[in-house]
Amino acid sequence: MSDPFDTVAGWVQEHLLLPLLYHLGLMAWEEVAYGWALFATYGAAQVALMYAICVPLERWRPVERWNDQRAVLTDVLYTIIARVGLLPLVSFVAFYRVQVALNGWLTDHGYVPPTLERFIPALLGHPAVTFLCYALLLDLADYWRHRLSHRFSWWWALHSLHHAQRQMTFWSDDRNHILDDLISALWFGAIALLIGVPPMQFPLLILLLRLLESISHANVRLDFGWLGERLLISPRFHRAHHGVLAAGERSCNYGAVFPFWDMLFGTADFSKSYPATGDPSAEEVLATGSYLAQQWAGLRRFMRSLRRIPEPQ
Repeated sequence: MSDPFDTVAGWVQEHLLLPLLYHLGLMAWEEVAYGWALFATYGAAQVALMYAICVPLERWRPVERWNDQRAVLTDVLYTIIARVGLLPLVSFVAFYRVQVALNGWLTDHGYVPPTLERFIPALLGHPAVTFLCYALLLDLADYWRHRLSHRFSWWWALHSLHHAQRQMTFWSDDRNHILDDLISALWFGAIALLIGVPPMQFPLLILLLRLLESISHANVRLDFGWLGERLLISPRFHRAHHGVLAAGERSCNYGAVFPFWDMLFGTADFSKSYPATGDPSAEEVLATGSYLAQQWAGLRRFMRSLRRIPEPQ
């Protein structure tokens, strides 16, 4: 019995991707077209799974209810673009090509390409444990990427688009400026190459981590109890990070999937409960504008930060 994901990916490759690559004179990418189609299919399935899990949760015990949800519809567009288009393109196609080239260069110069099993021989023969270790290390990398994006004004100018949403739902996870997404892709790619994540595992790891991140953004009154909150980030824990800060208050809860890193580095706060979200310092367009308007406003804010121009009042 054929895998339905393989069937769909094969159809997309044959009827959409290969004709497009031929028309654009990019048949050199033919070998990775199927991989992109396969992980785009996985991304579409992940969106469907997110919807099936999070919509009932948000209807069950919502933190907030809104009469006008047009701002949420913009976040839906962000999710479709990221999960079905950009994420497979970056996490499989680009990463695959770079890793093949890097490993070839290392081999040609007498070096053994890095793998986690080489660093930790006890992992040999334990693929499930190795996969979990990769997930933990990538989540650690994301913790510091996220924390630094709040530290530097030029980076915050981009990342603030993610925080501007006052109607946060599970769709809000992918609400990012494209330059912020580019930085994230380079950051994750570099870490994954350094620890030797296999090309076929990297997109699967990203899909799994992003699914858990989406749940943590859900508009639902849900925590995992004293122990569970310290094992996996809940919607309550992550909403505290998105909460509007009082004067002089520092942000907290930077972790994406696992709260260990916040606990280890002193940024965990388990006391807050479901604050209002948003960024009062941001232009209104960053909260309620269209996709293109938000991207343009985020770029303007980024340019002002580089030139140290005060924010408009």
